[in-house]
Amino acid sequence: MLVDRPDSRPGMVLSLLIVLSVHVFSATYYALAKQPGEFTGLHTRVDALYFTVVTLATVGYGDITPRGQSARIITVLQIAYSFVFLTAAATALTQRMRDMVVRRTDRDRAG
Repeated sequence: MLVDRPDSRPGMVLSLLIVLSVHVFSATYYALAKQPGEFTGLHTRVDALYFTVVTLATVGYGDITPRGQSARIITVLQIAYSFVFLTAAATALTQRMRDMVVRRTDRDRAG
């Protein structure tokens, strides 16, 4: 895995992946909103970004709602992706940090 390499920076990699994910979902929602009946309240790129972040954060204000089947499927995919991706990312980052602490502790004991 990418974050397992000793020279990698998992925080940087994960941050870039999150930003990329937000942009991909925002662009998808913006494109879907141009089709009649897919979204209520999503008219601009800012609306698409807002809906993506609200969905990612599982806040769900309800002012923008997916009405069409395609919009609902993409929203469900984003929610599932968010759970899987964020869980995997948090697990990888935690494991990496734990390994660093163990190596430091071992090094301090040896030295």
